[in-house]
Amino acid sequence: MVGTDARGAVEWLVSVAPDPDATRWEWERHPLGVTLLPAGRLWDVLILTGELGYPTLDVLTRLVDRPGPVLADFGDSRMGWFVPPGTAARWIGTGVRTVGPGTWIVVPYPGRATGGVRWLVPPDGTGNLTDPGVLELAMHEAAAHLAGRRGRGPRE
Repeated sequence: MVGTDARGAVEWLVSVAPDPDATRWEWERHPLGVTLLPAGRLWDVLILTGELGYPTLDVLTRLVDRPGPVLADFGDSRMGWFVPPGTAARWIGTGVRTVGPGTWIVVPYPGRATGGVRWLVPPDGTGNLTDPGVLELAMHEAAAHLAGRRGRGPRE
């Protein structure tokens, strides 16, 4: 992501901050390239384990042209999927942490390398989010695939 795409993504992301201008200014100068942003206004976040998240991303990218933003943490142990606001309050699936109103999330600066959390699918600045229904279907397919691999035992 370069040029106006990154600028548009930054503007979209900081628009949820209590003081967008101050947040952008600090974020651009932060040595780690991260900031805390509140969830629940323009997006919620569903957090999956990396073990399930990566196969889910593979399935999802076959189902849609471009999913919404997706984060990965340092070590790839967790992935955060940006979904429409209100999803966290309605999500009933097990094994998925939800981030909604009243919570904050660490967000890396789009297009800039960081030493920790990073974008797997960066925001495009348009507000594109992952549809939670399609995400759930992708998660089920990925989980079934993982369960099938475990059931076969080690290869010889």
